[in-house]
Amino acid sequence: MKELSLNILDIVQNSLAAGASHIAVDIAETGDTLRITVTDDGCGMDETTVRNVTNPFYTTRKTRSVGLGIPFFKLAAEQTGGDLTLRSTPAGESDDHGTVISALFYKTSIDFTPLGDVSSTLCTLVQGLPDGTDITFTHSLPGGTISLDTAEMRAVLCGVPLSTPDVIVFIKDDLAAQYAEARALK
Repeated sequence: MKELSLNILDIVQNSLAAGASHIAVDIAETGDTLRITVTDDGCGMDETTVRNVTNPFYTTRKTRSVGLGIPFFKLAAEQTGGDLTLRSTPAGESDDHGTVISALFYKTSIDFTPLGDVSSTLCTLVQGLPDGTDITFTHSLPGGTISLDTAEMRAVLCGVPLSTPDVIVFIKDDLAAQYAEARALK
């Protein structure tokens, strides 16, 4: 993928397909590294799926015989000298079920894929969130932290859908202001 934000979109879509009611997207960025972690409380994966999920020729989908999202994410991390870790607990095994996928990237590598437009990715995700599912987002930069919490937004909006165009414009503008402030303090 041309931007890591598209990998985030793909992984969150996997979380939604797994029935997650809460998804956390955390980005931690230093001068030299970028770590993207997506945590969900979805149905989780069994051991066989966890072992095979980074194989591009393994998928649980019925519409096609390959699954490229996580293998591409892993490849993008490894090409920079980083790595990908994945931990998952199936719903039947624990009350603390779900999946955590984390990738470390070295930004100084010539093979580093740009992060891309995270704000637009978040707006796309929020616009399509099913009722009962929330996303928390944090992006820690040297100059500050950008955050978004759809549960807090729902409480303030008192029933106004997050997919309302004015709400999406507000989210986009708020994220832009937070990024501008964090970059100014760098």
